[in-house]
Amino acid sequence: MSVSYQNIPDTRGYFGEYGGTFVPPQLESILQEITEAYEKIRNDEAFQKELAYLYKHYVGRPSPIFHAVSLSNKLNGAQIYFKREDLNHTGAHKINHCLGEVLLAKKMGKKKVIAETGAGQHGVALATAAALLDMPCDIYMGEIDMEKEHPNVTRMKILGTRVVPVDRGTRTLKDAVDAAFEAYMGDPVNIFYAIGSVVGPHPFPMMVRDFQSIVGREAREQFQEMKGTLPDCLIACVGGGSNAMGLFNAFLEDKDVAMYGVEPSGLSLNEGEHAATLTLGKPGIIHGFRSYLLQDSDGNPLRVYSVASGLDYPSVGPQHSFLKDIKRVQYVTANDKETIDAFFELSRVEGLIPALESAHAVAFAMKLAPTLPKTASILVNLSGRGDKDIEFVYNKYGKAYGV
Repeated sequence: MSVSYQNIPDTRGYFGEYGGTFVPPQLESILQEITEAYEKIRNDEAFQKELAYLYKHYVGRPSPIFHAVSLSNKLNGAQIYFKREDLNHTGAHKINHCLGEVLLAKKMGKKKVIAETGAGQHGVALATAAALLDMPCDIYMGEIDMEKEHPNVTRMKILGTRVVPVDRGTRTLKDAVDAAFEAYMGDPVNIFYAIGSVVGPHPFPMMVRDFQSIVGREAREQFQEMKGTLPDCLIACVGGGSNAMGLFNAFLEDKDVAMYGVEPSGLSLNEGEHAATLTLGKPGIIHGFRSYLLQDSDGNPLRVYSVASGLDYPSVGPQHSFLKDIKRVQYVTANDKETIDAFFELSRVEGLIPALESAHAVAFAMKLAPTLPKTASILVNLSGRGDKDIEFVYNKYGKAYGV
């Protein structure tokens, strides 16, 4: 099957049969306005120059690629490399699209940005961009995630953002999205909803992907400079899927580069104990878009779980669903134990403490590497650092790992 990746999504916001815009009528004109504004700025030299300046001088881009020699030698297989998005200002890849979204909101004359957050990385990044660009900001966050990710809650408050606790449902990411969307519906003319992943109605899956694609463009150039070739495999964790799309997008046409998106299989693959959407879900509609969805017989989202707060979402970006169906990306899983093992292994072997989200990708890389020749290469998107997770991991798992 020959597929062109240059013209997706289509003008209606569809990646194959996924994506689109499923919103109340009063939002249709607002989303069309955002689409038109984004199409204008993506080709605007002044906007792109301003964003590039902030990426270089504020975020610290380009993020480097690191060859994990000690870990690779210990696994006795393929060579593992990390794209160091954990070194970005705010500690993760999220700042890439947050700066773009807040700049766009200002260009459109919006008065406030709001968003949901799970692990808090999107919340911190948006709060940071809002502080830098002088824009009021509200972040909605489930109470369970607020407790797990307390350092990020503190960061957001210090940055001047209002953190709104969400105490309903599972009190995690899906409910935070619901609450933020309801707040947005109250005043969509003056508020810009800065969606935190490649999800939501068109144009957000396209827009966030485009802002995040700097990760893959850099990695492609850097890896060829280092090795004279492209990596054999790419690996990234997938919740909504922004860091994975950011890495994958620049390599989609390269048929010899295998790609793996790693979902959380949590405690088990029993209902309510995982968030493995692409593994066990089926197409459905949530939060204004069509994609794979963990759902009951009536189409309602199921309860989900992950040790990583940023991955416990019952759906996934529509482009990931498209890439699964055409078999361009293989979607696999890592469970909690494998993830925590990888968290400590990378910390102790390479001195890199990963975010729990990123540790899912590390876990799969550790399984894949020994099955490949030593001459093969694996590039992992280390999408965030683990500062936000160390207190939780220490308290829950420390004794078992000799801490």
